[in-house]
Amino acid sequence: MPAYDNTSLVSGADQTVCVTGAGGFIASWLVKLLLEKGYTVRGTLRNPEDPKNGHLKELEGAKERLTLHKVDLLDLKSIQSVIHGCHGVFHTASPVTDNPEEMLEPAINGTKNVIIASAEAKVRRVVFTSSIGTVYMNPNTSRDVVVDESYWSDLEHCKNTKNWYCYGKTVAEQSAWDIAKENQVDLVVVNPVLVLGPLLQSTVNANTYVLMLPCTVVKLLKFWPSIFLSIHFLPSVQMKRIQG
Repeated sequence: MPAYDNTSLVSGADQTVCVTGAGGFIASWLVKLLLEKGYTVRGTLRNPEDPKNGHLKELEGAKERLTLHKVDLLDLKSIQSVIHGCHGVFHTASPVTDNPEEMLEPAINGTKNVIIASAEAKVRRVVFTSSIGTVYMNPNTSRDVVVDESYWSDLEHCKNTKNWYCYGKTVAEQSAWDIAKENQVDLVVVNPVLVLGPLLQSTVNANTYVLMLPCTVVKLLKFWPSIFLSIHFLPSVQMKRIQG
């Protein structure tokens, strides 16, 4: 595993970026690294005053260059107001659940709204945190093949196995690509498998809690038997997003 070194990151002086779901496991590290490089960061949260998001305000540079905004990603006007004036957008917000009522609309329509708002604001680039679940949930895909952007999870297979997380993330990513192409948005998608690293939050959030459940490990081994061959150290994932 390469040593963590942020010296190669580009300078963010005089640049403003938006990070959706800023209080999440991956997003918190992203906010931290962006602030360290001089970016002005607008973080979106369902409730900025929730104590679980307090760690963001303690980050180096937060007092000067971090603002937290209450946003409902299902409300286009809500996200438009935050993205307007930004140079870039990092879309990380997403539910982590197999409950279709809680997963599908926020993941799919929330992502659509972020891409639409980014197109209208003419941001330079959108970086979307997707998932290995959008390319690997297909019984016809060999476990030995190296998947790329030409591979997609089988939506019928996801529905039949009630894997609504993978279904929602797949439709969300497909929609993001379609809208980005229609509106000439520079879109970059990252499809991490299992991301490990220290928590910046004082409490365990939903994403981390799900990974801690024994049933999650069983499910990962059942659907993605080679998943543990691709483990990402969290700061390295964030450097890919910033440099990309």
